[in-house]
Amino acid sequence: MNDTNPLSVVALRPDLAALAEWIQPGKKVLDLGCGDGSLLRYLRESRNVFGYGVEIDDKNLLSCFYNGINVIQNDLESGLSSFESDSFDYVILSQTLQAMRHTEDIIQEMLRVGKQGIVSFPNFGYWRNRVQVALGQMPISKALPYHWYDTPNIHLCTLNDFEALCRRCNAHIIECRVMSNYRPVHIFPNLMGMLAFYRFERAK
Repeated sequence: MNDTNPLSVVALRPDLAALAEWIQPGKKVLDLGCGDGSLLRYLRESRNVFGYGVEIDDKNLLSCFYNGINVIQNDLESGLSSFESDSFDYVILSQTLQAMRHTEDIIQEMLRVGKQGIVSFPNFGYWRNRVQVALGQMPISKALPYHWYDTPNIHLCTLNDFEALCRRCNAHIIECRVMSNYRPVHIFPNLMGMLAFYRFERAK
């Protein structure tokens, strides 16, 4: 049985804590690529949310079961047809966007299924990444820990790139937060930020 305290998990993962701050108590949340369900368990126990997860990995599915998380085994690339429109208050996609083949489609599906979408991703425009590219090699960092030949990431982007995608998808950005080494970044975020967090909704 998984006895990990979800409060300690979120404390160790400030990126998850940043996502959780946007979730209002008592709401319905869909977590895409939910991993072991730690975020949903934390939200359930600390904010009384009703959470549902989508995950493909068998080991993570078992952990979700032990965490008492409602979860569906599904490949996100196949869409969210299992869920009705406007069936959740929030749809979360945490550090998975860059691994999606059909990036525009998943944003559109998040907007269909949820009232608000929340996305986090590594910022390819981070200055250390730019330096490594300028030196002739693909970046490797805490946020991008893979080599070019074994990375699951296929659609890396900058903050400016994601905001352009939101305009294309008719998504209105409500709020953006940027972190570097899990600390907030306020100056030159597209240059100084390692991780980006966006909350958005369908444009009126």
